[in-house]
Amino acid sequence: MSASTKRLASWREIPIGGAITEPGNSVKRPTGDWRVFKPVINQERCVRCYLCWVFCPEPAIKILDKPYKTASGREWKITFEVDYDFCKGCGICVEECPVKAIDFIEEVK
Repeated sequence: MSASTKRLASWREIPIGGAITEPGNSVKRPTGDWRVFKPVINQERCVRCYLCWVFCPEPAIKILDKPYKTASGREWKITFEVDYDFCKGCGICVEECPVKAIDFIEEVK
């Protein structure tokens, strides 16, 4: 058989690839060391609108049952924090924050 008439493998002959054999295994593989810039949430300016959490593709924004009281006396029942083990520094949360409560600073390693 010449190179121009070589038979292609059928779908049944091709080995399985790209299959997730163990659901949830991404938790075992931190990806945060890819980052060049990291988001830092300013708890004083954050209005807990959830947009950073909604738009985070990882999801590396965590919602914690951790009360926070601002300097002006406003009390929040939750706190948003970044899980730096999985944040890749894409900056989507920074762009989507309506009150600019997330700074994007250069990662220092």
